[in-house]
Amino acid sequence: MKVEPAQVETVARELYIRALKLLPPDVKQGFDALARRESDPGAQRVLGTMIANIGVAERTDNLLCQDTGIPIYNVAIGRGVEVDGHALKQAIRRGCERATREHPFRSSVVHPVTRANEHSSCGRGVPVIAVDFSDREETLEIEMIPKGSGSENNSFLRMAIPAEGVDAIKRFVVDCVLEAGGKTCPPTIVGVGVGGTADLCVHLAKVAATRPLGSQCDDPDGARLETELTRAVNLLGVGPQGLGGDATAFAVHVETAATHITMNPVAVNMQCHSARRARATFRPGGVEYGY
Repeated sequence: MKVEPAQVETVARELYIRALKLLPPDVKQGFDALARRESDPGAQRVLGTMIANIGVAERTDNLLCQDTGIPIYNVAIGRGVEVDGHALKQAIRRGCERATREHPFRSSVVHPVTRANEHSSCGRGVPVIAVDFSDREETLEIEMIPKGSGSENNSFLRMAIPAEGVDAIKRFVVDCVLEAGGKTCPPTIVGVGVGGTADLCVHLAKVAATRPLGSQCDDPDGARLETELTRAVNLLGVGPQGLGGDATAFAVHVETAATHITMNPVAVNMQCHSARRARATFRPGGVEYGY
């Protein structure tokens, strides 16, 4: 199957628009589950307002949040797919620019030193484009994630000492959630990376934070840690929008990697309550959109 750059450009544009306007079904279900369990009357009202805001945005074809974020595109190339890698990346960038200028969206991307804004949601190294490979036949997938600054600013890394054991991981995650407080616009998805190198650990935390709700770490030890941490975080009382209550996080997600015998890195990356993402799957018969 051959994928042309023009197709990719069109899809990249559409994905950015969809991600900013349509909240994935699993996140909506997550809201419903938290609202049913919430015991604090004030937190119940806050959750109700947030749920109503989602409905209004979708009914009026509006943005779920004014923050259009740092655009991230994750590409998975399957077996038997013919694509020019450089052209694919350039096409994604053009699609991102078109979505921003043609829709139009507020561009939140600036130069790190001069703070100059190209008003295209693009810049040096942005959009972030991660390319990987899958074993799926004649399939190319592109996932788009607009990562808002409220959640991304609450990113943490600690190079823990192996002798501290798993307790160091748990303490660090809890401390990070407390430090973030309401700045992440909770309820959040708390992504935790454990192991690898410093950069891999942070990447794993981002992967964990942007996983669909209801998914589970494929490492049994990581999955057990997810359950324990989700319970612990929702006992902290941060609550929706940091105003108190039970609903601090939809879930804590964990991703793990092997590491060095003298290292135990742990990273935290959070996704706000507007956990936006959109996905397109290229197959020989055409392109299918989803989450």
